[in-house]
Amino acid sequence: MSAKTGAGGSGNALRRERSALLAAGLTYGPAELIDFLIPLWAGIALGASASQVGLLIAAELLVSVLVRPLAGRLADSRERRTLAGFGAVVYGLSCFGYALADSLPLAFAAAIVGGAGGAVLWVSLRAIVSERLSVDSGVFARFMSVQSTGSWIAFVAGLMLLGQTNLFAPVLAGCGAACMAGAVALFASPPRHAGLPDARATAGGAADAATSQTGTGSRAVARLVRPMLLTSAITTVAEAAVSILLLLHLQRGIGLGVIEAAFVFLPGAIAMMVLPPVLHKAVLRIGRRRAVMAASVFSAVFAVSLAWVDSPVLISVLWILSGVAFAVLMPIEQAVVAEAAPNNVGTAMGVYTAVGLLSAAAGAIAAGVLYEFSSWQAACLVSGALILSGAVLGPWAIGKLGVADVPVEESPVIQG
Repeated sequence: MSAKTGAGGSGNALRRERSALLAAGLTYGPAELIDFLIPLWAGIALGASASQVGLLIAAELLVSVLVRPLAGRLADSRERRTLAGFGAVVYGLSCFGYALADSLPLAFAAAIVGGAGGAVLWVSLRAIVSERLSVDSGVFARFMSVQSTGSWIAFVAGLMLLGQTNLFAPVLAGCGAACMAGAVALFASPPRHAGLPDARATAGGAADAATSQTGTGSRAVARLVRPMLLTSAITTVAEAAVSILLLLHLQRGIGLGVIEAAFVFLPGAIAMMVLPPVLHKAVLRIGRRRAVMAASVFSAVFAVSLAWVDSPVLISVLWILSGVAFAVLMPIEQAVVAEAAPNNVGTAMGVYTAVGLLSAAAGAIAAGVLYEFSSWQAACLVSGALILSGAVLGPWAIGKLGVADVPVEESPVIQG
């Protein structure tokens, strides 16, 4: 490959990443806001019962889990920007569907469409972002930062609009418009260069193992990245349980309203917006294993401390520990999965995110059971213990997969 061609490929890869990050910011916020509003909207606008609301949420979740492995295989065999743009369009249509729905059957149709579109969108976006992982180990840290930023912009704008109009339809339609804008950004990005490498494992063992899996199905790739899937599943169950437990405690134990509870979560959300790129530099210095151990300890300390803290202000401050932990753990997990399966990044991300959704659902169910049938202190201690297990399981998974403990540092970008 000539120097000029290589420079052009590198420049295109950077532009693709920037477009993917822009699309992530435009679509992740609406997706989070939709997840927050749909239970309220279904009960108020459609008169749905609690069980019907649960089924509506479960329908989107089930479709999203089932579609993600297929979306991953498509991301490995098709043009990813087109696939991600299609996913953004489909998810946007589901938002418009919610805005126009006047009955439960239409709401369920919108949920099914949203589950499929979201699966294709997020698996493809992660695959696009991973394309520069071999030359820039901070790509997933930036990805998380952009997601968190988009989430809180959408929440602030959406809740302000809802407060002014007291109508769900304009907010839901606005979410759809943001997704369409994300699709435009993706369709306008350059195509993938023919010679552009995917994420490459920085350890020979992982690269060799991944190469042998080229073109294989989801089960084979799942076996390849199984140590990280196991680790992520256990810790995600506990972390999701803590989030739901905290929300239940703020509402039922302390008596806060929705907006007041949101302010408690704000400092941690700011941490997740600002810190991922900053903390990635710390990961480059101390290595992934030590970073995972430290983050797991921070998150576990937060979970255990909730057992004896009732002040919303103090809880808000402590929630920053959880934000720091997420800012470290999520980019590391995604980068490790991508490096362990360099020739099947899309498939690996499809499996990884599907496991994450199922684990989060299990954590939410566990939180409800623990809160209702156990003591608050016991629920916090059990969750904290599971989270702390990540301090052992995380380093074990990284070593088992054979990826580098210290990731590749950022290299100078060659402009095309």
